[in-house]
Amino acid sequence: MSKNDDVSFTSSSLRTPPFLHHQTKPSLPLFSQLAKTKLTFASFLDSLLTRPSTRTPNSPPLCSASLSLSHSSCSDPKPLPILGSASLSLSQSQLGESNQLDESNQLDSVVTAQQKSGGASGVHGSGRNDEERVLISEVLVKNKDGEELERKDLEGEALAALKACRANSALTVREVQEDVHRIISSGYFSSCMPVAVDTRDGIQLVFQVEPNQEFHGLVCEGASVLPTKFIQDAFRGGYGKVVNIKHLDEVINSINGWYMERGLFGMVSNAEILSGGIIRLQVAEAEVNDISICFLDRKTGEPTKGKTKPETILRQLTTKKGQVYSMLQGKRDVDTVLTMGIMEDVSFIPQPAGDTGKVDLIMNVVERPNGGFSAGGGISSGITSGPLSGLIGSFAYSHRNVFGRNRKLNISLERGQIDSIFRVNYTDPWIEGDDKRTSRTIMVQNSRTPGNLVHSNQPGNSSLTIGRVTAGLEFSRPLRPKWSGTGGLIFQHAGVRDENGNPIIKDHYSSPLTASGKTHDDMLLAKFESVYTGSGDHGSSMFVFNMEQGLPLWPEWLFFNRVNARARKGAQIGPALCLLSLSGGHVVGNFSPHEAFAIGGTNSVRGYEEGAVSSGRSYVIGSGEISFPMLGPVEGVIFADYGTDLGSGPTVPGMFFVIS
Repeated sequence: MSKNDDVSFTSSSLRTPPFLHHQTKPSLPLFSQLAKTKLTFASFLDSLLTRPSTRTPNSPPLCSASLSLSHSSCSDPKPLPILGSASLSLSQSQLGESNQLDESNQLDSVVTAQQKSGGASGVHGSGRNDEERVLISEVLVKNKDGEELERKDLEGEALAALKACRANSALTVREVQEDVHRIISSGYFSSCMPVAVDTRDGIQLVFQVEPNQEFHGLVCEGASVLPTKFIQDAFRGGYGKVVNIKHLDEVINSINGWYMERGLFGMVSNAEILSGGIIRLQVAEAEVNDISICFLDRKTGEPTKGKTKPETILRQLTTKKGQVYSMLQGKRDVDTVLTMGIMEDVSFIPQPAGDTGKVDLIMNVVERPNGGFSAGGGISSGITSGPLSGLIGSFAYSHRNVFGRNRKLNISLERGQIDSIFRVNYTDPWIEGDDKRTSRTIMVQNSRTPGNLVHSNQPGNSSLTIGRVTAGLEFSRPLRPKWSGTGGLIFQHAGVRDENGNPIIKDHYSSPLTASGKTHDDMLLAKFESVYTGSGDHGSSMFVFNMEQGLPLWPEWLFFNRVNARARKGAQIGPALCLLSLSGGHVVGNFSPHEAFAIGGTNSVRGYEEGAVSSGRSYVIGSGEISFPMLGPVEGVIFADYGTDLGSGPTVPGMFFVIS
């Protein structure tokens, strides 16, 4: 409604005093600085984990009521002195037992005074002062001056809240006190005083109430992350209406719930109704004061000196100084540090930052061993022959935290009967000084692979091998959520050798083995790749686009363009998982025969050897499969693959003689 334009919002560090008239009990203990309580910040942190209920059911509001009678002329009815009073207090009952004793003493003194004055008429003794009953002829609700309430709806709310106090009923002081509590608990009144009036028709019980002010504006202080619209929507329907403390309490709970749902250390620390019907909310938010790293020993759990640079860990965190601390954001930061691959265990511990109202974060980390050697063996899918066909051995050294900066060094050697590969990779996952999380990879590789993927088997079971020496520099960075991009330069020196290791330029059929006509082809490739990944699971969506451009910086270097794309989509159908994939590519320009797209093998058309279907300048491969659980970890798969070179096979040098 248009009148809500008067609602204003401010954000400041102003410290506000406790309630002037009304005080709500927040869902959490308050900051000692902002709410001026004696609670420690440690209690505040503990309460963020336990989140106690808004009110303690066994702790009623602090108020008192007493009923006394004195003789007066029936023709001259006049109100008796104030018998008791009640005021709203939703804060914790920390005033001590002395308040309750004072209240009890007050009630006892009133009844004692009544007995001494001879006003025992209509009183039924029960041996206990608070059990003595007084016959009431009429129950009324008026304002604090004893006049009729202007708003009859508020009078109805007060009368509806009464339970024991009815006309022509005998009441005890306790019953009157309980009904005073009920009137205050309705939320519409700031005070309630029961007054007994001796009239011609009997004892008249009048509840003199003071309604709350009408809501005409709002000021919210200290809320730096709470959306303005959230507060506006919470108070929008109450403009021009009498403030209901119960509704205000619900709004405060909803604000505290907003912080809790997002794991934020924040809450409403104070609320008060100012003159003119302005509600002022004070929000306390725990900002991060400092973040420190504590290394723990893997065996003892005691603090120790770490090998990782603290700044290497801190730069991974999205939680920064000055932010309102979020437990959810802290959990994501813990997961991020774990994905670095150099930590066994990571945890965040929040601690109070003295009396500043802020929080210090301590990240406890346990480092993994940084590196080591490994060796193994296996079976290669490459085309080999002989009694040890397909067997390979491997040896590797890796260091996952070079210089304590999370840089990775991998040196590996794989050796088979014919094929072999030696690779050195050095990766900096996040270049120092870059704010875009750009990584850098330096790669050197020397490989030897079977050449009959393109050039078929040679007479006499002789074989060809393709040797490649590759060196490259690549940069990669996130582009947007779930998207990443890679760009780089790769130099390749490639040639073909016979079974004796001699370089050759033509095979047995006089088909060319290189594009340049020399024993080796040299090329400098500019590479660009964009990758989309869904959740990362086996059945999630994936899309990869790759383009390589040959740069002829020297006349003899190859000049061509190669484009390749792959897409995959998964869908869960009951217990079965359905996967559909499609890939395709095309090469334009002068390129080596062994750089053609090979169709066939475990990664393209299954059931065929590598490259057995065809090799071409262009290709399209479609695949569909359904996997389903069988027994325990065993799964069954039904698949169908289709691949074609789109008629481009004969355009690849050396393919004319290949029988596919």
